[in-house]
Amino acid sequence: MPFIAGKSSFKTLQKFSPDYAPCKITKYESERTGMSVVVVDREGPKVNGFFTLATEIHDDSGAPHTLEHLCFMGSKNYRYKGVLDKLATRAYSNTNAWTATDHTAYTLDTAGWEGFAQILPIYLEHVIVPTLTDAGCYTEVHHIDGTGHDAGVVYSEMQGVQNTQGELMDLRSKRLLYPEAVGFRYETGGMMEQLRVLTADRIRQFHRDMYQPKNLCLVIVGDVDHTNLLHILDTFETSILDDIPRPDAPFKRPWVESDPVQPLSRSILETVEFPEEDESSGEIMISFFGPSCNDLLHATALNVLLVYLAGSSASVMENTLVEKEQVASAVYYSVEVRPDILIQFALSSVATERLQEVEKRFFEVLKETAANPLDMSYLKDCIVRDRRLIKNSAETSSTPFSEPIIYDFLFAERDGSMLKADLSSLGEFDELLSWPEDKWRSLIKSWMSDAHHVTILGKPSTELSKRLKSEEKARIEAQKEKLGPEGLKALEKKLADAKAENDRDIPKELLEKFPVPSTKSIHFIGTTTARSGSAKKLGHLDNRVQKLVDSDDTELPLFIHFEHVQSNFAHVSLIMGTECVPVALRPLLTIYLENMFTSPIERSGQRIEFEQVIMELERDTVDYGIGVGGAVANSEILCMRLSVEVEKYGSAIQWLKEIIWNGIFDLERIASTTVRLLADIPEAKRSGSNMLAAVEEMIHSAPASVTRARSTLVLALYLKGVRHHLKEDPEFIVEQLAEIRKTLFQFSNFRAVVVANVEKLTNPVSSWRDFTADLDTSKPLNPLDRRISRLSEAGLNLGKLAYIVPMPTIDSSFALSVAKGPSSFRDPRLPALTVALSYLDAVEGPMWVAVRGTGLAYGTSFSRHTESGQISYNVYRSPNAFRAFQTGKSVVEDFVSGKTDFDTLALEGAISSIVLSFANSQATMAAAAQMSFIRQVIRELPDGWNDYMLEKVRGVKVEEIRAVMKDLVLPVLTAATANLFVTCAPVMEEELVKGFQELGFKPEVRPLAWFQDDYGMKASEGEGEGADEEDLLDGEDTVSGDGEESNDGSS
Repeated sequence: MPFIAGKSSFKTLQKFSPDYAPCKITKYESERTGMSVVVVDREGPKVNGFFTLATEIHDDSGAPHTLEHLCFMGSKNYRYKGVLDKLATRAYSNTNAWTATDHTAYTLDTAGWEGFAQILPIYLEHVIVPTLTDAGCYTEVHHIDGTGHDAGVVYSEMQGVQNTQGELMDLRSKRLLYPEAVGFRYETGGMMEQLRVLTADRIRQFHRDMYQPKNLCLVIVGDVDHTNLLHILDTFETSILDDIPRPDAPFKRPWVESDPVQPLSRSILETVEFPEEDESSGEIMISFFGPSCNDLLHATALNVLLVYLAGSSASVMENTLVEKEQVASAVYYSVEVRPDILIQFALSSVATERLQEVEKRFFEVLKETAANPLDMSYLKDCIVRDRRLIKNSAETSSTPFSEPIIYDFLFAERDGSMLKADLSSLGEFDELLSWPEDKWRSLIKSWMSDAHHVTILGKPSTELSKRLKSEEKARIEAQKEKLGPEGLKALEKKLADAKAENDRDIPKELLEKFPVPSTKSIHFIGTTTARSGSAKKLGHLDNRVQKLVDSDDTELPLFIHFEHVQSNFAHVSLIMGTECVPVALRPLLTIYLENMFTSPIERSGQRIEFEQVIMELERDTVDYGIGVGGAVANSEILCMRLSVEVEKYGSAIQWLKEIIWNGIFDLERIASTTVRLLADIPEAKRSGSNMLAAVEEMIHSAPASVTRARSTLVLALYLKGVRHHLKEDPEFIVEQLAEIRKTLFQFSNFRAVVVANVEKLTNPVSSWRDFTADLDTSKPLNPLDRRISRLSEAGLNLGKLAYIVPMPTIDSSFALSVAKGPSSFRDPRLPALTVALSYLDAVEGPMWVAVRGTGLAYGTSFSRHTESGQISYNVYRSPNAFRAFQTGKSVVEDFVSGKTDFDTLALEGAISSIVLSFANSQATMAAAAQMSFIRQVIRELPDGWNDYMLEKVRGVKVEEIRAVMKDLVLPVLTAATANLFVTCAPVMEEELVKGFQELGFKPEVRPLAWFQDDYGMKASEGEGEGADEEDLLDGEDTVSGDGEESNDGSS
């Protein structure tokens, strides 16, 4: 259709408002190019964009994944690497992308519409008309550096995952599920051996084939100006018509017009080995084909069935295989939305010698379930709860809209008719409630128990670990030998030339054309605070919500903090310090918290079994749990929470009381949890990044730290001691759990937080009276724990420690360095430090360009930990963590010395990023309320603090930034003032030791087991080390909590 000036080429296909969420959905389609746009209008400070292309490929080249990276390297009118992200940073925006098997999505995450609108056309040009230069492909995808090692951002990323247990099992499963010439068969991220030979021309061809406007859908969620949006898109379309294939040219729609996937003709079981020195446990993955993704009713029924089968400890598979028979640590399920939905079950931490037996048992239980009467009461509870969860998530996330819109674009009719049917109401749940039992049983049979399937048994192999290490070392040596000194020198020059071409300076005048947008379009969510009981000591409040609270009950002394928001749900939390729990018992908190909501309770003299407890909880709530740290931004504090529909506010409080004081310490449940947690240890110890954090925690935190006490490196020994006592003296463990309950759950340790529409709450304060009726209310409120008080000597006096930890389960390296930083949110250096770190860490900022942009690591980041008074620098997934670290240090040194000048425009971008972080922290009603509580109660900061900080941040001078870089940032990268931790593939150990020694560090090479601590909970002789013996080198002792030896950094 020709474009008529003054008239938009985008026609409206659908417009509707869901009856379960406060939003409006509009779908447009361009009559010129076929581009699709779906807008979900809703209030809030954030506008989120998901620019999605259907992408299909029939090889493992990695072209879809590499293209996702290369689109950020420049476009037709913005031919500079990093220009998009520099402009986005200035406009309160952040860009990212992901590559799935069936689509590629580019995200734009912005505070306010004005910034989003400014970046949108520039971003779309990068997607549709990118530069795709040879130099960009060389640095970003794969190259061989001057030392003969393979590098490149994409290569490093895939190097870190290709030989992991999950990736190896998933790839083999795909090969067996899908025949050749079906795109779902392939690794779209790229296999290392194919990335090494992938050409720029192959990537360009894939772009020509797939990156056309008719194959693009813009999904936008937030407060959107539609008139402005359509004007921007009309202008953009006009600008690209000469650069794209003719809109009316033939085009084969990916997936929809491809050959359909044929049903499996037989069931297949195969064993796949993965590299691991601990050969005690493996994994099982089982895959089936389900209903069509366009069959809304049956797709919803499938989700309900999966919850019924494996959604909680009360569900059939989880209850039988995990809780009762204890043959796996968990049974997970997942679905992949495809023309025929892929159903997958995963059984984790299965004893290696029992893999086949447990797989057989899985199907026995599945068939028994399909053959016998179902618990229709529980099944209907699953239906009702699933609907309730969707309503709640529609308030708290963009995912309930973005995901179904993306999959509708990929697989459904392009007119949006199915989208409207899917999202306008939740009527399908009403129909499911009327289904008879035999219909549900028939679906279990046809989709799962009687269906052909593919099973992969993941088996750990020490031999494979050694072989992969040996083969990689030999390959590198052969590569070096083949290239020779002259060849390596030529490659070094080629890389330098490519970097020089990529890193051309962006003209300042180009960036200046785009001013920092006004913040007027950023609509922050307002909450209103009210206080009751001892919370009033924080100050008197005069607002209508406070008056409502005061009118209910002014005598109850319980600390209650209310945050009033417009919501259909009430989020009730209980905040507790952990100082009252004896240090020796703090590792046992892991078992206590795991069992908190999954234990029997006593009610009116009757024992209610844990399955019934879970069913009732799920019937009353949308969410429940207890954990450490996250909700209150302090990892030494516990938060117990329940979220319910607002009319069930009283029930939530009653549940808190029952769970806390009526829980039964059931030995069978305790033993089951202990076995399950122990079974998960080997898998947890396979992650390089997770173990890096665990090792740092063991050195920098004192034994009193709850975070340390619950670390994998503590539980690896401690749980064996618990297991021993459960066999020999089980009452000892019960007594210790009872002691935790006695010390933890005291009136003086309670701070209640209620986030809800307080006007809809019945008796907001007096509903708590029964909760506190039997408590001693005379003691004063305990002070909140501080993270800094739980640091070890090494954590308080940083510098001179360095550890390198070889791990056979990883193919790359990770590094973390830590030095002292501000320990108060009122520290006058904080504004300058915040700007400095934002400047350094910016996408396409100094560290990005120097490290990620040269293929030295997938990413780096600085973090400020004010609660612990520390600053850290993290190198994530690097082919050589030393070189990434050294390069990062050079960047900071050059700013400190004045060799590198600060870029005024980039500093503006850094400040805009800080504005975005404020918006991110309060993007939804619940998040805004949570941040209000943290500011007032946890951090004790006054009203208007965010505005005050933003004002201070905007006033920071260059001299202040240079000063904090010298005094606070550079010490994080200096041996005398920082402690260093590295996890790496064993083949990298020698080179990393040598490299960090050159920087003044004195690294000790230690196995993971050297950092472990049993907190005095001894196992029986002969099992204390058990499966961990392979971690010990040269007879090194493990850490003990009995005072004999301590590796908490104090020795």
